[in-house]
Amino acid sequence: MVEATFEAYATRRLPAMLATARAISGERHLAEDLVQDVLIKLHAGWDRISRADSVDAYVHRMLVNELLSWRRKWARVVPVADVRLRDIPTDHGTQFAERDALLRDIAALPDRQRVVVGLRYLADLSDAEIAAALGCTQSTVRVHAARALAALRVRTDHDPIEVPT
Repeated sequence: MVEATFEAYATRRLPAMLATARAISGERHLAEDLVQDVLIKLHAGWDRISRADSVDAYVHRMLVNELLSWRRKWARVVPVADVRLRDIPTDHGTQFAERDALLRDIAALPDRQRVVVGLRYLADLSDAEIAAALGCTQSTVRVHAARALAALRVRTDHDPIEVPT
């Protein structure tokens, strides 16, 4: 469905864009920043972009490029110790604790593996759509997915998460 205006497209697709950005970045606030930057660029080029065969595929590519650009820019900054502004209590149960641990493990994956996992399992895109977003072949997408899942299995093979009672 081709939207007549940028506003109509942005209104309809904003929740999906945020979900995709959250899936590929692993961080809610970074996802919001990515979507904001992509929306600015999308608005600036809407006349050209709206004529693309698949605007959604184009936007997925924009999100991936924006994330990778952001990571490259901030990779030059010397990190300090990981500081959590607020510890989220784990008394909500085992399901919350396991989900939190999985999100941390996904965030620790290399950029392309994390992007593939996010686009495949959270945004429910096909290998062809992911390959188009990353600018690679479908077999490369499958390799990234296999390596990411293998790494996640290794990380989750340790003792089960204990939840304080």
